[in-house]
Amino acid sequence: MDVDALHAQLDAAMSACSDAKSMRAATVATLSEAQVTARGIISAFFEDNPLAARRVTRSYSYLTDCLVRATFYVAQKYLHPISNPTESERLAVMAVGGYGRGEMAPYSDVDLLFLTPYKVTPWAESIIESMLYILWDLKLKVGHSSRTVKDCLRLGREDFTIRTALLEHRMVDGHAPLAEDLDAQLWGKLFHNTAAEFVEAKLEERAERLKKNGGQRYIVEPNVKEGKGGLRDLQSLYWIAKYVSGVKTVDELVELDVFTQDELQNFRQADRFLWATRSHMHLIAKRATEQLTFDLQVDVAERMGYRDTAGRRAVEHFMQDYFRHATRVGELTRILLTDLEERHVKQEPAIIGFLRNARRKRLKKGYVRRKNRLDVADTQAFLSDPLNLLRIFEEALRTGYFIHPDAMRLIAANIDMVRELEGNKVAARIFLDTLLKHGNPERALRRMNELGVLGAIIPDFQTIVAMMQFNMYHSYTVDEHTIQTISHLAQIEREELIEELPVASSILNEGLNRKVLYVALLLHDIGKGRAEDHAILGAKMARYIAPRLGLNREECDTVEWLVRYHLLMSDMAQKRDIADPRTVRDFAKAVKSVKRLNLLCVLTVCDIRGVGPDVWNNWKASLIRALYRQTRRGLEDGMEDLNRNERGSEAKKNLRAALPEWDKKALNREVARHYPPYWQGLHVTAHSDFANLLRDIPTDEIRIELTPDEDRDATRACFAMADHPGIFSRMCGALALVGANVVDARTYTSKDGFATAAFWIQDGDGHPYDIGRLPRLKTMIYKTLMGKVLAREALAPRDKIKKRERSFVVPTSVTFDNEGSEIYTIIEVDTRDRPGLLYDLARTLSETNIQISSAVIATYGAQVVDTFYVKDTFGLKFHATSKQALIERKLREAITRGSERARA
Repeated sequence: MDVDALHAQLDAAMSACSDAKSMRAATVATLSEAQVTARGIISAFFEDNPLAARRVTRSYSYLTDCLVRATFYVAQKYLHPISNPTESERLAVMAVGGYGRGEMAPYSDVDLLFLTPYKVTPWAESIIESMLYILWDLKLKVGHSSRTVKDCLRLGREDFTIRTALLEHRMVDGHAPLAEDLDAQLWGKLFHNTAAEFVEAKLEERAERLKKNGGQRYIVEPNVKEGKGGLRDLQSLYWIAKYVSGVKTVDELVELDVFTQDELQNFRQADRFLWATRSHMHLIAKRATEQLTFDLQVDVAERMGYRDTAGRRAVEHFMQDYFRHATRVGELTRILLTDLEERHVKQEPAIIGFLRNARRKRLKKGYVRRKNRLDVADTQAFLSDPLNLLRIFEEALRTGYFIHPDAMRLIAANIDMVRELEGNKVAARIFLDTLLKHGNPERALRRMNELGVLGAIIPDFQTIVAMMQFNMYHSYTVDEHTIQTISHLAQIEREELIEELPVASSILNEGLNRKVLYVALLLHDIGKGRAEDHAILGAKMARYIAPRLGLNREECDTVEWLVRYHLLMSDMAQKRDIADPRTVRDFAKAVKSVKRLNLLCVLTVCDIRGVGPDVWNNWKASLIRALYRQTRRGLEDGMEDLNRNERGSEAKKNLRAALPEWDKKALNREVARHYPPYWQGLHVTAHSDFANLLRDIPTDEIRIELTPDEDRDATRACFAMADHPGIFSRMCGALALVGANVVDARTYTSKDGFATAAFWIQDGDGHPYDIGRLPRLKTMIYKTLMGKVLAREALAPRDKIKKRERSFVVPTSVTFDNEGSEIYTIIEVDTRDRPGLLYDLARTLSETNIQISSAVIATYGAQVVDTFYVKDTFGLKFHATSKQALIERKLREAITRGSERARA
């Protein structure tokens, strides 16, 4: 931008104006045109050079300088001219904060400090007011303050946020001596000898900020500015270094022996990547936005040149790079903070002080305690044996010390030595001891992963490091998820989850092969990120990785089987009707032994809990628990114990006990009116509800009972009414209309022609309905079922996919299974979830004259698997290929229509 030419334009525009109002309007018009042109040029350059973040941020900062200077020029020369200013009528326009640093994203705030020698005079107030109005009219988001140098010093002492902003001050225009005086006073009176308190304040502020933003580096929708490993962390490093050491650039930290040249390079690369990401986000959103939401991730990845590859989307490659840079930022933060401790500028963490005062185990030869952390005594001796690069992690766990950052740098710099240990028997033993012997392996694994040791000793693991899975189900990257699963296993072993996980805890109490279980968890997702099914590929990898880790032949076979079938129990429990004896028999046939069942059950629990903080709930727990207990019973006592008649007799006996006030005749009539599947598919509490609903029910009445089912984290909705075609879909429509999420459903017809249907529903947050809402909910459902509200029409405006979720692509698959149930065909529909989907599918099946017996719904973020147990009007299965093809076509058409409506 040619500043002289811009000022000449403004001079010409001012000459045609007669008053202040028209001058301000002409200034805004001239500067708006210049701004649009300049922004267009920067944007076009950035599109062609999507990683040139440094030039882009400097360009936006320079553009803002030009606009501020031009505004000051007009305000001084035309709006409030003063021929002979007094000493008090001086003004310096200062940039502070990010703008002062000269780094701006497209829609960053413009932080200005108007500096005056004394109290603000009427002239200075007028200048400031006019400038602000013009800048606001230019649609700039301006943060401003008017202060004297004394004010800056006083407020800087009181408020560390103000002090940080002042740390990065820069004069944009105005009276230079004022700016020079501020700089001298800040460094001489405010910053001098206050480094320790500033560092502590910044670290406290960082801890609070990270807490607000989830506290995790691997959050799937990270805040690029404020999140862990984000730009604010990098900026904090620079602020602290500048405050403590007076550096003007990060490069000077190499000269001060704080960073190595490689670490400086990591800083630059992370800084460039994060600024590029943030700038693209602003341009896409056309506003300031810092949360890298799912929809933005797709667009940013495309703008930054990422492309889809076999098995992985472009957005997943982009996010993997994002998390790798975030990890490096964490390493740099750790290095700087330790350096500050060494210089006594920063206090040691409270936990370190506590550990120093506690009784500790004696260190093995070759290690020393430095600043209460584990360090290497002699670098040369340590590196003479590559096994030491693994031993240090076990020693840290054994003694309870954290590893000193200098030792971590030594390991990272010599990672090639670890790669040479692949297949080494002693290395395998040390690694397994680290996993199995000290009770908290996740701490060592996380550090090994961050330093690249895990990927060096198991090369296939490197592929999943920082790998993001682009869906709404997984909260963590694949490597972090793996470490989380191991953390959950260690918690169960430490007996911390006995109340929450009684079955898994009792299995571990009985005893199993811990080595097999830990290795299986470590490898269960190692096949992700390729085109092949990750469970099949992972099993193939486990076949050669497990022996290298020192497992014997039988253990290797079990690990391979567990990796291959690590989703089996979860799928059976969540996608099949476990009340059907055939489900349990098929699962038992696949598992074969109680030993494998025990291993798979614990692995499944840890795997689900490791997906995210809110994924495991009572509903999933009850399904896994029921499947485990029934399968174990079948494996130990014989499969005949699982037949329908056996379970039916027990259920009838339980109902009689639950209704002591009923006379014998009424009880006999209730027991006789139902077919066998009814008795084996429901709990006695549901049988009691239905008995009361059906008692003396007329054929023209609909009865509903809503009951909290705390064991399943859901509300049970029981319906009783005269049976007729399409009743199941009508109930689905009624529930969808009130915003209920159906997680399971059973429907039965009594011998005297009444439909009894049980639905387990949750609110929009995945919880049971509050008991106070149940009466109104019941009334709304009743109105829909009575035809007072047409579900299809009423649902249309509600059946929408949120904007941030539209980027998720879930391919639809429809499968038919005639072997999984003795009397039903199982239709499994795997597709993109949306509010009215179950209703659309159920209605389509009903319109095709298909009887729905039960529906099992398993949701995985944006993906849902709706499984229907069905038969035709004659009570037969669907064996004909032509009939299956017709049903699949109609279901796909319904899904497509609904999807188009939801995205409209």
